[in-house]
Amino acid sequence: MPYRPNPRRPLPVQLSALHLTGSIALGMWLGFLAIALTCWLLSRFVFNEQLAPVAQAVQQMATPPVVQPAPDIAPQSPLFDQYEENLRKNEQQNRLDQARDSRRNLSNPKCQFWLQQDQTAPSEKSRANVLQFCD
Repeated sequence: MPYRPNPRRPLPVQLSALHLTGSIALGMWLGFLAIALTCWLLSRFVFNEQLAPVAQAVQQMATPPVVQPAPDIAPQSPLFDQYEENLRKNEQQNRLDQARDSRRNLSNPKCQFWLQQDQTAPSEKSRANVLQFCD
């Protein structure tokens, strides 16, 4: 004899499309939050130790280095100053020669004017204007 009789009683279940859709959407949203929180915690605790050297290197690259002048720098020698001056003059002369030889400058009236001025009466102003107006 069974302990309890097994009469089947119907359970009153009502299926509503709105409740079903809302339950599925809530479940998906909670699942997404759980996955996102898990990934964030993993990245925070597991990968933090491994990526610490990389983060430190990026931080060092972001800050500009502090340059401290050396206390015992000897003054430049006159020969070095003369060498720098000669380099500057040679570079300026090469640019002037390129400006004179360039075909593009033939159609530029301002360039032609300053080239003529520099040829007839060379001065710092005429050289500067040639370099400014000529390509």
